[in-house]
Amino acid sequence: MTDIEINRPADRCPFHPRAVLDDIFPAMGKSKAEIARLLGISRQQLYDILTEKKPMSPNIAARIGKLIGNGPAIWLRMQASHNAWHAQRKLDVSAIPTLSAA
Repeated sequence: MTDIEINRPADRCPFHPRAVLDDIFPAMGKSKAEIARLLGISRQQLYDILTEKKPMSPNIAARIGKLIGNGPAIWLRMQASHNAWHAQRKLDVSAIPTLSAA
């Protein structure tokens, strides 16, 4: 498999997994409550992810990956990119030196 590099402007936040799920779930023809039941999670857990109140955990990514059939990795990468983008903007790391190998 080849890696595909996406050129996204640095000031644009990577998608939260919710953005993709908002397109996928309606196409499944099931209510969000039914999807939560199929995933074995509470409706509140699902709604927290879909409203970006909570990140997608590895546990939830594995469940959604199984339900959709694409595995957990894509959901975890999407969440990690989203988290890293926000962390870069929130944290002041100017006092931390950058080391190089000796």
